[in-house]
Amino acid sequence: MTSAPHLPPYLLYLHGFRSSPKSMKARVVQAALEERGLLDRLICPQLPASPKAAFALALDLAAQHAPGNLAIVGSSLGGFYACALAERLGVPAVVINPSVDPTRNLEHHVGVTTNWHSDEPFEFRPEYIDELKALRVAAITQPGRYLLLAATGDEVLDYRDMVAHYAGARQHVIYGSDHAVSEFPMYVDEVLAFCGMDVDGDPVQ
Repeated sequence: MTSAPHLPPYLLYLHGFRSSPKSMKARVVQAALEERGLLDRLICPQLPASPKAAFALALDLAAQHAPGNLAIVGSSLGGFYACALAERLGVPAVVINPSVDPTRNLEHHVGVTTNWHSDEPFEFRPEYIDELKALRVAAITQPGRYLLLAATGDEVLDYRDMVAHYAGARQHVIYGSDHAVSEFPMYVDEVLAFCGMDVDGDPVQ
């Protein structure tokens, strides 16, 4: 009797502030999974502006698709959400130029702004700052659960905050680059391998 083939986890991709599933990194992940025949394992929602609502949506999608078999990739603000989710659910997460404390940056964005990829306006409300505070992880509990990609040339966030917050985690410090990590196609295989997105691989626990 042969055993059932190992199924890789579902991969939940969380984009950053003002971004969308059309972002460069999301599209690179999508293409890489398509090449592997694993596109059906990708969950890549458009996140609402409200951090509370975004976190609730991610939790709901995880419960629907991937109870006990999930890995997360998050970029920038999505990395902040990914950390909170990984701590809540006990799953592996890759965080790419993650925001450690977005209240320090996003207070300046309260008001009406637009999505990068559609120019569609949305409002970032003052109460969202308190929602972010409620989600903040003061210290990660299992560093081995995380892979950090941090660019020293990030023009939005300080990579040193990321390195300190994810102390003990597997870290890949990219010298130069930018907030978007324009060279991300060079790292996508490493990201997916860490998440266990290979038929014969297992996700990090």
